[in-house]
Amino acid sequence: MPTPARWVSRLLPLLVLVVWLAVGGGLGPYAGKLGEVATNDQAAFLPRSAESTQVLQSQEAFRQEETLPALVVWTAEGGGPVAPSVQAAATRALATLKGIEGVVGAPSPAFPSEDGEALRGVVQLRSDLGDELSVVLEQVDAAASTVPGTDAWLAGPAATQADLGDAFAGIDGLLLVVALVTVLVILLLVYRSVLLPLLIILGAVFALGLACAVVYALADHDIVRVDGQVQGILSILVIGAATDYALLLAARYREELATRDGDRRPAMRAALKQSFGPIAASAATVALGLLALLFSDLTNNRALGPVGAIGIVCAVLSAVTFLPAVLVLLGRAAYWPSRPKASADGEAAHPVWRKVAALVDRAPRKVWAGSLAALLACAAFSFTLDSKGVPFDEIFVKDVPSVSAQERLSEHFPGGAGNPAVVIADADAAEQVRTAAEGVDGVDSATLFAAPGTSRPLVADGRVRIDVTLTDAADSDAAKDTVAALRATLHAVPGADALVGGSTAQQYDTQVTAERDRKLIVPVVLAVILVILVGLLRSLLLPVLLVATVALNFLATLGVAALVFEHVLGFTGTDSSVPLYGFVFLVALGVDYNIFLMSRVREETERHGTREGLRRGLVATGGVITSAGVVLAATFAALGVIPLAFLVQIAFIVAFGVLLDTLVVRSLLVPALVRDVGATIWWPGALRHRP
Repeated sequence: MPTPARWVSRLLPLLVLVVWLAVGGGLGPYAGKLGEVATNDQAAFLPRSAESTQVLQSQEAFRQEETLPALVVWTAEGGGPVAPSVQAAATRALATLKGIEGVVGAPSPAFPSEDGEALRGVVQLRSDLGDELSVVLEQVDAAASTVPGTDAWLAGPAATQADLGDAFAGIDGLLLVVALVTVLVILLLVYRSVLLPLLIILGAVFALGLACAVVYALADHDIVRVDGQVQGILSILVIGAATDYALLLAARYREELATRDGDRRPAMRAALKQSFGPIAASAATVALGLLALLFSDLTNNRALGPVGAIGIVCAVLSAVTFLPAVLVLLGRAAYWPSRPKASADGEAAHPVWRKVAALVDRAPRKVWAGSLAALLACAAFSFTLDSKGVPFDEIFVKDVPSVSAQERLSEHFPGGAGNPAVVIADADAAEQVRTAAEGVDGVDSATLFAAPGTSRPLVADGRVRIDVTLTDAADSDAAKDTVAALRATLHAVPGADALVGGSTAQQYDTQVTAERDRKLIVPVVLAVILVILVGLLRSLLLPVLLVATVALNFLATLGVAALVFEHVLGFTGTDSSVPLYGFVFLVALGVDYNIFLMSRVREETERHGTREGLRRGLVATGGVITSAGVVLAATFAALGVIPLAFLVQIAFIVAFGVLLDTLVVRSLLVPALVRDVGATIWWPGALRHRP
C-alpha cells in the first residue's frame, strides 16, 4: 500500500496542474486588459530632472484647463493662393465647434501663411478624452471639410496621439496571435511532436496571464506605469522566455526518460535538479538586467524595468511548475509520435552538432579566429548608428494622417508653427527675455502668452510664458541646436531665471539623458551578469570570456542594424532608447544560451574532463539551444506587426542579435575559445586541475 509520502508525490502534479488551470481561467483575460491602464501620453515619459520637464510642470499655472491642441490646415484644391472669402469661411467653420463635447473654449480664427497658399487654425481639446479623442477629431475634420474649394488636414499633438492610439489598437490580440502561431509552427517543425508544442505554448500563455494580472493591479494603483511599447514588449518577453526555459527542461526530461526506461518521477526530479540552476541563472541575468533600467532618468525606461522583471519571474514559475506537472502526468506520451531513445552520449540524436563539435575539436583556432574576424567586421559599423532620435515623419512605418498633415503645415508655415518652444521666465524680465529670444538664430518669432480675452501677458506666481516659434521643423536636428542656443542666451539674461521647454526641448533632453543612461546602465548590467556567471560556473576566466563575447555580439548587431536601417528600411535616425534596450535584451538574453551550454559543459567536464566535456556538452545542447534561439528571435520579430519605428528597430536588433549569438557566438566562437584555452578556462576553480 502506498505511503502518505507516495500519495503526496502522486497527487502533487495533479494539484499543480489544477492551480495553473485556475490561474489561466481566472487571470488569462488580463492579457487583453492592460490597455485599460496603459497611457500613450508621451509627456508622461520625459526625463525627470530635465529643464523641459520643469517647464512642463510650470506650464500648468498658465492653463485654465489642460488641453490637447489640434491644428487644422487648409490648402486650395489644385494649389495656388487662398482667397479672403475662403479664410472667412474657414474661421466660421472653426467657430461652429465651440461648445461641442470635448472642445475647450473657442477655436482660433483661421490665419493665412506668408505665401498666402494655406490657412491654419487651432482647436483646443480636452486632454483626458481617451478613446473619445478619435470621435472628437472626426467632428473637427467634418467641420473643416465644409470649407469650399479646399483640402483640410489635421495635425498637431491631438492628431498624433490619435494615430498612436490606432497603432496600438488591438495590440493585445494581434501581437499575441502572431507570436503564438509563430512559436507553434517552429516547435512543430523542429520537434515533430504534436502535444509538446501545445503544452509549451499553454505554459507561456498561463505565464503571460499571470504577469499581466500582476502588472494590471500595480498599474491600477499607480505603482508601475505601462504604455503601448511596454505592453508589447512584456507579451513578447514572457512568451519568448517561457518557451526557452520550457524547451531546456523538456529536452533534459527527455534525456532522463530515455536513460531511466520511462520512469517518470525520478526522471523529472533529475531533470529539474540539473536544469533549475541554469534556468534560474538565466532568468536572474534578464530580470536584474531589466531592473538596472531603474537607474535611468527616462520614465519609460524605468517603467519597463519592473514590468519586464515581473514577466520573467512568471515565465520561470510556469516553466518549473506547470510544465513538470504535465510532463510527469503524460510521460512519454508528451513527445508523441516520437519516442525518447537512449544513446551513449546523445550523438545519435544530433548528427549536425556532432559534426560541429568535431570541427571545433579539430581546428579550434581557425574556428574562433574566423568567427571573431566576422564579428569585428560587423562591429566596425556600429559607430555609424545614428541614435539622435526618429524624425516625426518616420515615427510611423506606414502613412498616417497626422504625418501628411504636418508635411502640409511645414510647407507653408515656419517649421515650428503650432509646436513652439516654451519659455518660462520672471515677469520683471519678460520683455528682455522675449527680445533676446527673437535675436537667436533659428527663431521665427517670440510672443508673450496673454490672459484670456486680453492682450496683457498672463502672470502666474510672478512668472510669464513666452511661446517661441522656430524656423525649422520641431523634430529636426537644426531645431534642437536652436533650443541649445536659446537656452545659452536666455540663461544669461540677468534676473530672468529662464527655462526653455516644449516639444523640441523634450526631444533634446531625452537624447542627452539616453546617452547618460547608457554610460551608467551598461556597466551595471555587465557587472550583474558577471557576478551571476561566476557564482554559477565557479570560475572567473570563463565568465569574463562569456561577457566579452556577448558584448561583441551586441556591437556586431548594431553594425548590421546601422546598415539595414539606412540602406534597406530607409530610416534616417534611430530612437535614442533603442541602443540601451537592445543592449539589455541582447546581452541578458544572449548570455542565457552560453549559460545553458557552459553549465552542461561543466557538468560533463566533472565526469570526462574539459575536452570531452566540451564536446559532449555542445552535442547534447546544440539542438535545443538553437531551437530556443530561433523561437526567441521569431517572437521578438513579431513586434514588427506594430507600425512604429521604435518597435520595428527593437524587433530587428533583438531578432538578428539572438540568431547571431545562437548560431555563431554560442555554437562556434565560445566552444572554440574554450577548446583552445583548455582546462585553464576554469581558473581559479578546481576543474582546471581535472585531467
